Amino acid sequence: MLQIRCKNLNITHSFTEGVSLLEVYQTLANDIQLAYPVVAAKVNNTAQGLKFRLYQNRDVEFLDASDDTGLRVYVRSLCFVLYKATSDLFPGSKLFIEHSLSRGYYCNFKRRGNEPLTQQDVDRIKERMQEIIHLDMPFRRNEATTEEAIRVFRERGFADKVKLLETSGQIYSDYYMLGDTADYYYGPLVPSAGYLKVWGLELIYDGMLLRVPDQHNPLQVAEKVDMPYTFELFAEKTKWDIIMRLSNAGDVNKAILKGYASELVQVSEALQEKKIVKIAEEIDRRFRMETDPVRIVLITGPSSSGKTTFTKRLSVQLLACGLRPISFSTDDYFVNRVDTPLLPNGQYDFDNIKAVDCALLEDHLEKLMKGERVEVPEYNFVTGMREYNGKKLKLQGDNVLIIEGIHALNPLLTENIPATATFKIFVSALTSVSLDDHNWIPTRDNRLLRRIIRDYNKGAYSARETISMWPNVCRAEEKWILPFQETADAMFNSALNIEFAVLRNNAEIILSTVPKNCPEYAEAHRLLKFIHYFLPVSDKEIPPTSIMREFVGGSSFKY
Repeated sequence: MLQIRCKNLNITHSFTEGVSLLEVYQTLANDIQLAYPVVAAKVNNTAQGLKFRLYQNRDVEFLDASDDTGLRVYVRSLCFVLYKATSDLFPGSKLFIEHSLSRGYYCNFKRRGNEPLTQQDVDRIKERMQEIIHLDMPFRRNEATTEEAIRVFRERGFADKVKLLETSGQIYSDYYMLGDTADYYYGPLVPSAGYLKVWGLELIYDGMLLRVPDQHNPLQVAEKVDMPYTFELFAEKTKWDIIMRLSNAGDVNKAILKGYASELVQVSEALQEKKIVKIAEEIDRRFRMETDPVRIVLITGPSSSGKTTFTKRLSVQLLACGLRPISFSTDDYFVNRVDTPLLPNGQYDFDNIKAVDCALLEDHLEKLMKGERVEVPEYNFVTGMREYNGKKLKLQGDNVLIIEGIHALNPLLTENIPATATFKIFVSALTSVSLDDHNWIPTRDNRLLRRIIRDYNKGAYSARETISMWPNVCRAEEKWILPFQETADAMFNSALNIEFAVLRNNAEIILSTVPKNCPEYAEAHRLLKFIHYFLPVSDKEIPPTSIMREFVGGSSFKY
């Protein structure tokens, strides 16, 4: 008999060897108080599907879709249903599940004859998805040699999955079947399609929006948010991918094996610099307008998006335009630590807009716009006090003021400043490559890896501590940063196509320090698993002015 400790109940129960997680749950279901239907579990802090069988004593925690891991399992399974529906209805078509958008997932769909996608097509796909779910088709996991998995996908014309598996270095690989349809996913699925009761599908732009459960209430679809500017930035990313002939991990790995790593870095950096130059030239054009000239540049972005290095590179390009940028951070206007608002757990809520002295900041902006000299504060993060160290600023003829920080686009900071006098920039790391056509890499994963590496190298936090804090960071971003991204005059993507190959050398050593007996191990294990799909590249290829240097070290900028 096995001894299975259910962490939901903090009890140990005996089961026969080979019992499935679903059978364990069904035995304990009356006592387990999950708010929503179970979709997955963690076994010894590693995500597993409910069909997973137990042959040794284990700790088990059951999850619903309000949990990050549970929601990923749900969405991943829903994507397979979408793929099966499109392949059943449109043989020879191609489905690309590209990125998160509007609180759902944007899907690019190409029919065999390149006919444009219509509302009628989407309605048919939606109807077929509902049929598959009503039939409760089971997801079947097959473990095979990687050579066999490659053969399966080559026969079905999946060049993206073939390249991924050929360069994975794995002896065995899992793939899934739904009816007679095969697909590959780098994480577990729900047992069967009948689990997927909450979803939606609609025509958007030139593709489809797959709508998924709201994590705060998985019994309803997440409310749609229009994001036209973000979509344009993703479209620009796709254009860059075409230029570099890279769209997935297999493409990156093949290029590395052919010795093109240095060239990929150089082209990626050149494309980013080209975009920075374009933004600087637009600011310069608006600065020199006879009426309503721009005098203030506001730069924001979520954690580890690279906004600090972007600000420095933009300043260089503004100098090249003949402007003289002066700057400060919204962080310097933090209230003294004793006055900082608190989270429900009693910790300081530094991401709250009330952590910033908005009245003082706006007063200084108004005085600067009038040509007055202002002594701006500098926040001492050691003492938790705002200090005045003689830093005085004045906007003169060729000056443009740059304000960088997570709250820079919050209108509370510039209520009395004319909108025409500001130029708003949103920086984000919109992951430039996917694992394959149906396995995207969330932009948050890109930023989390960056932050883990930076925190660890600076001695600020261990990988476990950074992972532990990350959910609160993301919640704060959703509340205080992301709502303002669509108000930006310009958006900048700080991710590089070859980034994960470079981050791997740093990340795998740091992530391996997370103990297996702590909750954060589940996230560390997941990140390690996906980053191993990329062949490693030394960071010596990265120039000292790169945004990546903000995270891996070696930047020529002073922070």
